[in-house]
Amino acid sequence: LNLRALTSWLGIARLLAVVLSCLAFSLVASTGRFGGPYGTWCMFTWCFCFIVTLLVLLLELLELYPLLPLSWDDFTSAFSMLAALMVFTSSVVFPATFISSPCSSSQCARQAVATTASCLCFLAYALEVSLTRAKPGDISSFLSTVPGLLKVFEAYVACLIFSLLEGYSGEPGLMWCVAVYSICFIFTLLIIIFTIGRCLTYIPCPLEKMLVGYNFLALLMYLTATVLWPLYSFRGRSRPDPCGANCWWNKRLGVTFLTIFNLIAYLVDLVYSTRMVFV
Repeated sequence: LNLRALTSWLGIARLLAVVLSCLAFSLVASTGRFGGPYGTWCMFTWCFCFIVTLLVLLLELLELYPLLPLSWDDFTSAFSMLAALMVFTSSVVFPATFISSPCSSSQCARQAVATTASCLCFLAYALEVSLTRAKPGDISSFLSTVPGLLKVFEAYVACLIFSLLEGYSGEPGLMWCVAVYSICFIFTLLIIIFTIGRCLTYIPCPLEKMLVGYNFLALLMYLTATVLWPLYSFRGRSRPDPCGANCWWNKRLGVTFLTIFNLIAYLVDLVYSTRMVFV
């Protein structure tokens, strides 16, 4: 048994993530109030992170991970980043959707404790990301570097954008933006999958320079989407009153901000990738 898988700082962070994610979904399940798409997403996030993190701990404890046909360091780095993003989203969405004020009942108290556990679980995954992040000059594990972690962030933000998209057909500007989101998501996801599966070495061109070129093109495409999406979404349209949780105006505003986040991510990705390749 590799006891360092449990006693190291990385192992302790993973143990905390397992306990806190289990606590979060157990408390929410005991209330019986997690219906609808947002509640289902939060429960899926906590259960998914609990299962995968527990599996990672067991594989490292028993030292079975070298038998897997994948890059273990890339997989664990990508998963910890993805889990941090998913749990952070759930920590914001769940209380905003299900906790009402004033909070006086025992059911509401359990929901509040579950939210606290989810926030602490996010901190545990953030600690894991910081512990597994590659040191300057170390590129043995691409997904543990800043550009690799940004790839996971970019793909996740694109998924959030897809969840908010609706009513864009018939508008050429909006359809172009959706094409930008889709193309960049597909290529970013392929880079992540090929890296974990150790398939990048089979690409018959300079990989590092290809990534720099891709980041530059993705940045230009997202720059056009950052301009066109709000222009075509809100031109001549005011915010309806009332505007609830499923209001089209709120969803398009959310897509606008997420597009800006991904634009900044691709810009930082381009800067770091250029430094890694040319400096």
